Amino acid sequence: MDEIKKQLLEARDLLDEFLSNDKNLRQIQLAGELLVDCINNENKVISCGNGGSMADAMHFAEELTGRFREDRNPVPALAISDPSHLTCVANDYGFDQVFSRYIEAVGKKDDLLLAISTSGNSKNVLNAIDTARSKKMKTIGLTGNDGGMMSSLCDIEIRVPYTGYSDRIQEIHIKILHLLIEYLERKLWL
Repeated sequence: MDEIKKQLLEARDLLDEFLSNDKNLRQIQLAGELLVDCINNENKVISCGNGGSMADAMHFAEELTGRFREDRNPVPALAISDPSHLTCVANDYGFDQVFSRYIEAVGKKDDLLLAISTSGNSKNVLNAIDTARSKKMKTIGLTGNDGGMMSSLCDIEIRVPYTGYSDRIQEIHIKILHLLIEYLERKLWL
């Protein structure tokens, strides 16, 4: 029981620390505005990440195309998570190209890439951001630690400044993703 409580308190403390910095809240608002502009201009959202961050990218896309809290129009969104694509590109071009190759194929000017990396240094995510930028897409990055290389590449970076295990960072990331979806819904439909 003590270890369970300790883990929950650690998660609460990290959320409290994140909330205490108004810059974090402003970054979420700015990211929400990028998302609203993207959808208002009839563009699409593409998301990517590795491991648990891929699961978060998929969760984000399905909440947009499906439903979050209220009935509303579906939002054009997709996560780069098709196993056939990932293994094909990894085999033919290398794992560092699995996300960027997809963006080369379907990304368009003014689309939005939401890139997730707890370290901010995942090479395949960095390549995705570079490709998105070359196509004049907007980019939002969810990072952790010191933001890594992503911190200077994204239009908007939302960083969870935690240097411990990735799961704590991901716990805040999922809250941020839900806030972005709610922001979009509130601005466009509610």
